[in-house]
Amino acid sequence: MELSQYRVPWINIAAIMVSLLLSVGIPMVLGLYWENKKDARLSSALKGAGTFVVFALILESIVHNIVIKVMGQDAFLQLPFYAIYGGLAAGLFEEVGRYIVMRLFMKKKLDKTEAVMFGIGHGGVESILLVGLTSVSNIVVSVMLNLGLGDLLLKGTDPSIRARVIEQLSPLWLSGPGTFLWMGVERISAITFHICASYFVYRAVKDRNFGLCVLAVAMHALLDGVMVAIQKISGSLILTEGYIFVFAVIFAVITITAYRHEKWEKRDY
Repeated sequence: MELSQYRVPWINIAAIMVSLLLSVGIPMVLGLYWENKKDARLSSALKGAGTFVVFALILESIVHNIVIKVMGQDAFLQLPFYAIYGGLAAGLFEEVGRYIVMRLFMKKKLDKTEAVMFGIGHGGVESILLVGLTSVSNIVVSVMLNLGLGDLLLKGTDPSIRARVIEQLSPLWLSGPGTFLWMGVERISAITFHICASYFVYRAVKDRNFGLCVLAVAMHALLDGVMVAIQKISGSLILTEGYIFVFAVIFAVITITAYRHEKWEKRDY
């Protein structure tokens, strides 16, 4: 089986490019807007980004590997366990991570505008790393395939690896453009969620009420857990993305209301 025989529809490549623009452009525009509009610090966005990298990509991954070794890979194929564990793990690491960073490294410069900037950085780096870089890779591979250079990607590999790579790349030519487009559109909901969660964790620090951090953990676990369940049970992209969008909108309305009713102030915590 040769990879060079496959071609990726140009409409799929166009959809991937749109997702790339959304995944990278949205956090950049939001960050620049908030910096100019509210005089928020870029350092807050960087701390949010660092929180995602350290707590979600590194520490959470370490725990996942330990759990897999203890319980076995098959445990992650069981819907109840995967949905509950995955949701709670994401919530605990990311929300407690936010709390630790805000509490330890933003003591003297923490207010609601910096909390929003923190969320932009957190959700932004997730968007860039998970969707932006994936989109770049997909575009490069797709263009190579359409130019008949696909076999260069598999040069020197044995048949079993070639078959595995072709299977992994097959969504590029088998999926419709909507699949790739939704990758970018979903980032709007995801970044919205991260901004809202960052505000709640900030309030947990400001009000010395760790219960608000627990609430953020619960909201994160609910979002991710139910999302996984919908994906596994229905297999519907529309239902999954619809749930994420509605969840983000409700969370945003609650957060905006709380944000507007809070007195603006900078203080030490």
